[in-house]
Amino acid sequence: MTHSTRNISSSILMLLMAVMLWGCDKEEIVFDSELPQFETRAGYQLLEVIMPQTTQTSDRIYIAGDFNGGAEAAVGDPRWQLEKAANSDAKWGIYLNPADFAEGKTLADGYTFISAEQGEERTLSNQVAVHTEAPALGARLNVTVARWAAYFDTPANPDEIEHDGYVIYVVDNSGYDAIAMYAWGDAEAFGGWPGMAPTGTVAIDGTTYKYFDTGAANAGLNINLIFNDNGAGQQLADYNLTLDKDYYLELTPDGVTEYDPTASVEHDGYAVFVYDASGWADLYLYMWGDTNDLNGAWPGMAVTGTQTINGVTYKYFDLGEANIGQNEHVILNDGNGTQVDDAVVFACDRDVYIELKGGRATEIDPATYVPAADDTPDTPDTPDTPDTPDTPDTPDNSVYYTLYVEDLTGWDQLYIYGWGDKEAFGVWPGRECDKVTTIAGVTYRVWNVAGEGETVNLIFNDNAGTQYDAATITLDNDYTFTAEPESVIARRPAMLIRRK
Repeated sequence: MTHSTRNISSSILMLLMAVMLWGCDKEEIVFDSELPQFETRAGYQLLEVIMPQTTQTSDRIYIAGDFNGGAEAAVGDPRWQLEKAANSDAKWGIYLNPADFAEGKTLADGYTFISAEQGEERTLSNQVAVHTEAPALGARLNVTVARWAAYFDTPANPDEIEHDGYVIYVVDNSGYDAIAMYAWGDAEAFGGWPGMAPTGTVAIDGTTYKYFDTGAANAGLNINLIFNDNGAGQQLADYNLTLDKDYYLELTPDGVTEYDPTASVEHDGYAVFVYDASGWADLYLYMWGDTNDLNGAWPGMAVTGTQTINGVTYKYFDLGEANIGQNEHVILNDGNGTQVDDAVVFACDRDVYIELKGGRATEIDPATYVPAADDTPDTPDTPDTPDTPDTPDTPDNSVYYTLYVEDLTGWDQLYIYGWGDKEAFGVWPGRECDKVTTIAGVTYRVWNVAGEGETVNLIFNDNAGTQYDAATITLDNDYTFTAEPESVIARRPAMLIRRK
């Protein structure tokens, strides 16, 4: 062996050792939602599907595409029905045998997922979702369903009912086949005996009420109500009130009593109540700590319901009886790049009440809390509030994705410039981060960027002459990077990881 050959061999050996050592120094990152949940099978393609938080364990979910005749043929056929993983409510799987496919068709021809209960799969922007990726035979592939069609259905909102005057809401446990409400006092306000029938029926916070619109012309009257069986011979004792507000009443065979609408909500464990004046389109609660992804992978769980307490309407998240004692960090977010870290850090051992406003989460006392006069929940921020579009009168229907960058460059400042299908971060040198946040003990610089699947080449630079080509991304997902002085390491979204 010549001297030069020995030098080359030594160099190669040192390079291999360096690579091995570098690999050992890096932390292994494991994603809870991406952990394998099914064993592979020879001759089958295994799809492991990460489901939206709204998916119920009892849902019936199918795969459909040209390869199996589409939705009409697939739904109801057990060959195409997914199975929920035994150890994960977020992960479902299906084994596919290409021998069952239509002749000449493969998964690459396109496929989607359908929930018999919640409709077809949709993208974050409510578009039709189609997948084309496929695993090899005997291998697995992770696929993510972003939303079900039912997510975008707008439920009937009791607040949108146009009432005539004050309203009397009744929980009817009288046992009568039919009910009427008669009034006497300042006036026979609702006509002669037996009075008026219910105006309608409405469900509020899970409780169904019969309601009576009392008429704007009757406001201020002091009256005695007689609830009766619509003149068939039975009636309850008189109930006196003044028509100066809405009333909630319960009828039983023993009489009429005031009803507390807040007492009707049965919670699963403790809850986080949020008075939402954020202006965000959606609200999610993500938890990490003793157990990451405690109530669902990022962006976390959707709102469980709404509840009015002392005249203030809160969105609430039930945390689960089984989770009491778990030490968790709570991140409130809109599922679209905006978040408030550590809204509360606690052991899931008490109810928590929070005001979410102006990018901050403040714990409040529901017994004394009164929203500011200018607070309008679910209304976009005023134009002088940060992160509001430049033209607040024009709705921004863009879908935003987030880049999280752990900055180890040592530079005085870090800019991202993007080129390709568009200059995603503006003209050179791009722009600095939108904010800095700490997740799971790691500090990230955060960029939010609108995207519709464009391909963008990233250049990290310090706007002072130092730069390098960082990565090529597609604007259809969130990304996480570690930026070193001369190169970048691609990670996955930090809020989805467990570090070993």
